[in-house]
Amino acid sequence: MATTPYFVLSPSAVLSIIGLLRGPDKIDPNPAEDWHEAVVDVVIPALNEQANVVLALESVRRQTKQPRNIILVDDGSKDRTIEYARAFAEHHGMPLTVIKRDHPIGKTPTIKRQSREYDADVEFILDADTYLDADDYIARTVEELYKGAGIASACGVILPTREKDRRRRIDEPAIHAFLEAHDEVDLHQPQGGWWHRVNRNLTALYRQQLYTFLQRFVYVGQMEFFGSITNPVGCAVAYRRKYIKDLFDKYEPVLGDDLTNSEDIFIGFALMNEGYRNVQLQDVTAHSLEPEMRNLPRQIYMWSSSFLQSCYYFDGLLGSPFKLLRRLRHRYREKHDPAMKELVARRQIREAYRQPFGVAHTQREGRPAGWIPFLAAFEKIAFPTALLVMIILQLWEPLIVTLIAEMAIAVGILTAISKGRRVKAFIQGILMTPIRYASLLYDLVTIGRFATDLWITGNRKWRK
Repeated sequence: MATTPYFVLSPSAVLSIIGLLRGPDKIDPNPAEDWHEAVVDVVIPALNEQANVVLALESVRRQTKQPRNIILVDDGSKDRTIEYARAFAEHHGMPLTVIKRDHPIGKTPTIKRQSREYDADVEFILDADTYLDADDYIARTVEELYKGAGIASACGVILPTREKDRRRRIDEPAIHAFLEAHDEVDLHQPQGGWWHRVNRNLTALYRQQLYTFLQRFVYVGQMEFFGSITNPVGCAVAYRRKYIKDLFDKYEPVLGDDLTNSEDIFIGFALMNEGYRNVQLQDVTAHSLEPEMRNLPRQIYMWSSSFLQSCYYFDGLLGSPFKLLRRLRHRYREKHDPAMKELVARRQIREAYRQPFGVAHTQREGRPAGWIPFLAAFEKIAFPTALLVMIILQLWEPLIVTLIAEMAIAVGILTAISKGRRVKAFIQGILMTPIRYASLLYDLVTIGRFATDLWITGNRKWRK
């Protein structure tokens, strides 16, 4: 969720609108592989998730496409995460493998190690604080992966978990029966007082509006235009395991495990840099637990800093817009080359949004989807800076007009795309506007820390 266009009337939003008007690639895929035969391993990274891991496991148990292995990687938990997970798996006869670490080493090494130690076709990452709503979530993401060799990751729409969502899941028959048989299991949040619940609900309310705008509007336009978003939402995502293994084999000798502050953003950029695509589906959803409002600045920093760090590493991808003319000339030559036209006509395997693979092609001609991170980087730096300048220069009238106009457009779009809950979305959109602008200004802190790392301290130990 790093490429957030804080201003709704922004270059990223305009790009998505163009994509929606233009429509998707008309090529009907003809995959070479059958997704039904794909072997899937589910990897569940966990750190002190005793209140949530049972919900995650139950959502896996219900999937129409069952994994070969369910691997719980406990990153040094001090609570009863492993105990609860094993009890639930035994209760329902689930094939659970537990990997226990003595101390936390992070999510990035977890994904890397499992991509090397297991030989599944698909490595499905499910955070322990996330559960799959749709029983065909894994099936749909795997099916989408296998629509083309160029698709490296697939995820659904991710929604914030509200208190009522948790209660609804806990009351479902399978979990209810498990709790009755195991009196020692307690799925209440460790911080369960009213103040903590208010904090979590505030974050969920804010994120509900943000995620709706991003995933139901901005990302849809990007998918239509380029067949890809910048990065998958890493809490519930299916990866082609071989692509992930190759990625770590390539970057580990140079960067070790110090990639960026958010693993899914780095992975998404790296896959795009190779010419692969990150796909988001609109017909399956998952719920992820959000931090309390007081912890929101830390998560915003992790996402925003990881985006800037990835832009630094993959500057060739970021420079794609400046290679547009070179790319257009190449396409023109291909279109009018008789040999190339004959090759396309003979091609038996069809794939939408087909493009050459390899970093060399990215460096030479860029990628069409490079427009996405380029515009997002511009917004992330220019928009908070513009607000700060208006405040410093006391340009109150332009500032107020800007805020009111932008809020009206934002709330209008949110209301239009929130079918079945438009009145609620309208009210919530207005109420959450102050948090949205506070997040925007907080990005100045992120920019400052990134600049310090880059040009003053030389710190490159960016890691999750």
